[in-house]
Amino acid sequence: MPPPTDSALSVSEVNRRARALLEQGIGEVWVEGELSGVSRPASGHVYFTLKDSSAQLRCALFRNRARFVAAPMRDGDRVRVRGRVSLFEPRGDYQLIAEAVQQAGEGELLLALERLKQRLAAEGVFANARPLPCPPRHLLVLTSPTGAAIRDVLAVLQARWPQAKVTLIAVPVQGREAAPALIAALGLLNRQQALDPSQDVILITRGGGSLEDLWAFNDEHLARAIFHSRLPVMSAVGHEVDTTLSDLAADVRAPTPSAAAEMLVPDRRELARRLTGLERQLQRAMQARLEREGQRLDHLRARLRHPGEVLGQKRRTLMELDARLRRALQVRLATERRQLAHLQRRLSACHPQRELARGEQRLSRAQARLEQAMQREVARQRERLVGLARQLQAVSPLAVLGRGYAILQDEQGQVVRRADDTQPGQALTARLGEGRLQVEVKRRLK
Repeated sequence: MPPPTDSALSVSEVNRRARALLEQGIGEVWVEGELSGVSRPASGHVYFTLKDSSAQLRCALFRNRARFVAAPMRDGDRVRVRGRVSLFEPRGDYQLIAEAVQQAGEGELLLALERLKQRLAAEGVFANARPLPCPPRHLLVLTSPTGAAIRDVLAVLQARWPQAKVTLIAVPVQGREAAPALIAALGLLNRQQALDPSQDVILITRGGGSLEDLWAFNDEHLARAIFHSRLPVMSAVGHEVDTTLSDLAADVRAPTPSAAAEMLVPDRRELARRLTGLERQLQRAMQARLEREGQRLDHLRARLRHPGEVLGQKRRTLMELDARLRRALQVRLATERRQLAHLQRRLSACHPQRELARGEQRLSRAQARLEQAMQREVARQRERLVGLARQLQAVSPLAVLGRGYAILQDEQGQVVRRADDTQPGQALTARLGEGRLQVEVKRRLK
């Protein structure tokens, strides 16, 4: 053992380091076990122990998370707890800080939901992101007429934007009939939108609840119906920690029904304050502009001169410009005269008669060369033609006929090459070296 030194750690420092190692080394995990020793003090926190056949783990569920646990927590229940492993430094207690508690049977259900979520995401069903008009001209709310969600939405709308036009479409928001009813309502509203273009936003909402209570909003067909809706859809299902497929497929998700109403309409009081501020800014800007223009007017008035003085100045400027123009014209005229004399001398040296004589001489020499070249070319082409005629005569079939051969042709002018191509009595034409003969086939010889 190393001897004790002045640099020994305090108990608090050891616990602090242990807590950091636990939180960073293990992180957030899911733990399944049996509830034991569930305690709910006045603070609203929930303390309990998770145990199995050979071990136990102390857990703490703080008040801000405990209110989202819908199912009651009783000793002996088997649950799944999501949380992070930590350490309570004052007592050195090793514990699990719980974030969510579910019945253990929900694990397979959540696994199937996660697979469906991944498949829909790959298909692009969660790709909607159309902006919502703010405020909407006509808000269509799909929810239960007796639930707390519609009361929260209407209360927020009344406080923030009383002139909002809202239509409640009563549908069940829990149980087997909820998803088909929501899908049918979405289809009906999209068809009616052609008749009433002012209907521009759909809000699907309900309050919080257990996983089973919210399960209708994880329906695959409902998510697809939201994705294909021509009207933009906002979804506000459950509380902030609840996320359903309907939330993901909607154009905009709100954490709660009240938050949805706040996102849909502006706050009239805030707008009034902004208008008041803008009015003050406008008044200050107008006052500053008037002051600047007044100073500018004073400056221009000081610069203003009598018209007679301005005319005199313009007259002197005009006379100066006239004198400069006359001098420039005289200089330009002298320059042009010198250039004209120079061009006349050049023209005399290049009289057209001289150029014509030189051109006639060049033309005569060119004509003589052309005639000589034509004669040589005609002689060369004549010799080439004679050679080609001799080559043609050597390969011409007419030369073969001149040696005593004949070409037989049938009535269609086809050349007869074999005796089997003729019939007795058939008329043929024999082409000789000079002239043709009309012959008839008597018989064929082998």
